[in-house]
Amino acid sequence: MPCRVTRTTLRSMTHLPPPAEELRLLDTELRQLDARRAQLLTRRAWLVAALQQTQQQSRPWASARPPITVSPRPETAAPSVQNVLLVLGGVLLTLAAAVFTLVSWGQMGITGRALVLGAVTLATLAAPVALLKRGLRSTAESVAGLGLALTVLDAYALHAAALSGTDGTWYAAAASAVLAVAWSAYGLLPVTAALRLPLPCALAAAQFPLVLWALSADAGAYAITAALLVTAGLDAVTVVRLTAGAPRITAVVGAYGMGGWGVLGAGWLSLTAGGPGDASRAGALLLLAAAIALGTARQEPGRKHALGLAIVSGLLVVAALGGVARSVVPSQWAVPAHLAAGVALLGAVRAERLPDAMRRGFAWACGAVQALAVLWTLPVVAVVLLGPAVRLDRVWSGAPADARAAVAAGVPWPPDTAPAPLVLVAVAAVLALAVRAQEWRGRARLGAAGLLWATALILPAVFEAPYATGLLVLGVVTAVALYACRVTEGATQVTALVLALVTAAGLILVALASQSATLVVLSALTALFAAASWRAGVAPFTAPAALVHAAALAAASGAAADWPPARTALPVLAVAGAAALLAARLGASRATVPVEAVGAGVGLFAVALAVTDPPMLALVLALCGVIAAGTALREERRPVGYPATALFVLAAWVRLAAWDVGTPEAYTLPVTVPALLVGVLRRRRDPQASSWTAYGAGLTVTLLPSLVTAWADPYWPRPLLLGGAALLVTLLGARHHLQAPLVLGGSALALVTLHELAPYVVQVTGALPRWAPPALAGLLLLALGATYEQRIRDVRRVREALGRMD
Repeated sequence: MPCRVTRTTLRSMTHLPPPAEELRLLDTELRQLDARRAQLLTRRAWLVAALQQTQQQSRPWASARPPITVSPRPETAAPSVQNVLLVLGGVLLTLAAAVFTLVSWGQMGITGRALVLGAVTLATLAAPVALLKRGLRSTAESVAGLGLALTVLDAYALHAAALSGTDGTWYAAAASAVLAVAWSAYGLLPVTAALRLPLPCALAAAQFPLVLWALSADAGAYAITAALLVTAGLDAVTVVRLTAGAPRITAVVGAYGMGGWGVLGAGWLSLTAGGPGDASRAGALLLLAAAIALGTARQEPGRKHALGLAIVSGLLVVAALGGVARSVVPSQWAVPAHLAAGVALLGAVRAERLPDAMRRGFAWACGAVQALAVLWTLPVVAVVLLGPAVRLDRVWSGAPADARAAVAAGVPWPPDTAPAPLVLVAVAAVLALAVRAQEWRGRARLGAAGLLWATALILPAVFEAPYATGLLVLGVVTAVALYACRVTEGATQVTALVLALVTAAGLILVALASQSATLVVLSALTALFAAASWRAGVAPFTAPAALVHAAALAAASGAAADWPPARTALPVLAVAGAAALLAARLGASRATVPVEAVGAGVGLFAVALAVTDPPMLALVLALCGVIAAGTALREERRPVGYPATALFVLAAWVRLAAWDVGTPEAYTLPVTVPALLVGVLRRRRDPQASSWTAYGAGLTVTLLPSLVTAWADPYWPRPLLLGGAALLVTLLGARHHLQAPLVLGGSALALVTLHELAPYVVQVTGALPRWAPPALAGLLLLALGATYEQRIRDVRRVREALGRMD
């Protein structure tokens, strides 16, 4: 060793690795041991299964060893069996004690009764002490439950034997109070503190004394409700004092149960209060319930139910104050009074000293009150928007007397709704001013805008403004909403657009009462929505709306001029043409498809108007075909050419039907000629196209109806012309090697020839003897049989020739 290595350096050197490296090595070794153990357990399981499947006598070397057996897995655990047995035994003993008390009790004297009761009850209640010392806790719980049940039977026996003259309700109240105290003391004793049953039972018994005493004293509904709430308050105090376990669960159930019944009773008393005095007492009960909920939420701010208790307390305060105000103010101001109390909760929301859960609960309670207030105004809004629809069967019956008569002609006006505009404005102000959270502020402003819109909507009807004033207000609201669509973005723009469309629909319904009002309103709405369509963002909605209003204006103008519906279809169709021109102007805009869809719908409406007048219907169909053909000129709308062709054909058919033309060729040739021309163009652009695709439909349209008519025609010109046409088609098919004309023309020619020769065949058949046809058939069969192979080859040649054709 070099002499420069010091003794201190030697002491610091060690052969052990660093702690991290050593930990890694240990983990590796443990994983290897676990893997080896799993391998050995798998091998053992396989060996056990193999030994079970092998007969013992077939292995003499294993006869001296005991057989290996695998015990079945128990279906029920030992503690579960024990609990079932103990509960069943306790129930049976309790039933036996009840039978003894009810049946055998009267056969014993007072001394015997006292001795039996005292001895059995004391022995039962003392037994758990000894059982707990031996560690038999489950058995002790069962015996303790039996003892508690015996105390209830003792109380009943005492009333039946010695205190039968006392009031049953009062005695039940006193007995439940005594049992609650006795069971609590029994459960809190040091020697029985380990028992879990006495304290929950004591809390359950404590729910009844106050309510039963109030019932026994005939104290009235207010006292009974107060007893329920006080009991709930005591349960709430118990909940706060306890941390967990069965006693706390029992106290929570009691608090919610008794408190719920108390709140329902106090609410009913507040609703049915006959004056300020009764309302004040009911309000005091509601405030007591609110104080209990609020105190519990304040003591347990971190619990999950703290927020719910804060919400409930806020709502109870509003109900209490609103109930008192309702008994003083007129009935129509009851909702505004509750709303004012709800808005007052915002002061508590701003209080920084309150826990966060309580402030959020008050905020939710305030929001719930406002939502209920807005819900109260919805019937008025619904009547204003939908009420005029009742007049659809009495259009232009005359201007109503006022705005309310215009909207409530066939539906009842909701009573006591004069303060509805005030309620909507108040809620809108709260949403606009009180909501300051950044994530909720935008939504609150949108809600405020919607409430202000509803206020403007119902204001003329609520105050019974003149009819013209109501129309003007709705028109101004529509214009303002459309202007908001142009100057806003996002959700605000969508909201403004929806409000504009809804208001416009309501305005049209209201205007239908007067002819002049209808024309003016439709003109104004057409102009407003057309002007709003200059904004690209809303054009997919406002441009179609403008076209719909324009079509309605055209129909209304025709009706005002006393035109028949068929004549009115022409100005309506002009709107469809304008839609087609506008769509061509828009190009690839998002509004193109909606405009075209509305144009198509307006065209169908025009056709429906003209359906009663065939000549006008033919004209309308032809004009629709012109519009569709013009649309098909655009590169991206080429497929519209097919509907255009169909419209032209329908127009020709309707015109022919109006002229009483019954010749089928007059209907089919206008279809066949264009179809064949299209087929020729198709074959020129695509020489590989099948002749069936190019000419099949066009030829079938004429040949089939003409063939059916020719078979029923007794004269010769039609069959002659049809046969000539079929022969021409057959020759053209053969000349150009086209399968469809050859097959269709040949089939038509054969059927026409058969039809023309049928009478002569019948004559010849009638002139022959009866044995001649069977003889001819036999000769034909013999000839076919003799030349069968040659005929098969001929048929194959014909089939191959047809197959080589296009």
